[in-house]
Amino acid sequence: MLKLRNEVYTADKNNTDVNAALNNLRDYVYAHMNTNLSTGTNIKPPIQLKYTYQRLEAAAQQQASNSGLYTEAENYCQSVIPGSVSFYGAGRISCVTDYINSHGGKSVAPIPVALYEFDFKSPTWSPDLAGWSLVVVILSAAGAIIIILISQIRKLLK
Repeated sequence: MLKLRNEVYTADKNNTDVNAALNNLRDYVYAHMNTNLSTGTNIKPPIQLKYTYQRLEAAAQQQASNSGLYTEAENYCQSVIPGSVSFYGAGRISCVTDYINSHGGKSVAPIPVALYEFDFKSPTWSPDLAGWSLVVVILSAAGAIIIILISQIRKLLK
């Protein structure tokens, strides 16, 4: 599973067939119980395609800036809000958005998370070695409990 997860990240970084890598990982996770995609850093969902997000964001920014309105908004907000605040500060972002909206432009829509975040749940039980071992353990425990109960009942009846 770790190999398949790394293949997804590599495909994302190299901008190759991410969907095929995701499908391979999904098929594996859905077929095996107790698979955990987490990297141990408590990031949820565990599969976040950083490079896909960056490409989508760049495309959205490019589309918004094609009209020239985005550049006008940047220049206006840079003159209104002094350079002591970094350009990507919260004040300038809201200023650019307000400027674009007030001048009839479309602001950059947020990118849907379904395009770059994924989480696959493993099944509670699967017909693999771990699943059948679990069945054997449960049946053995149930059998042991039944045998113990029967022997206790026999002792009480004597």
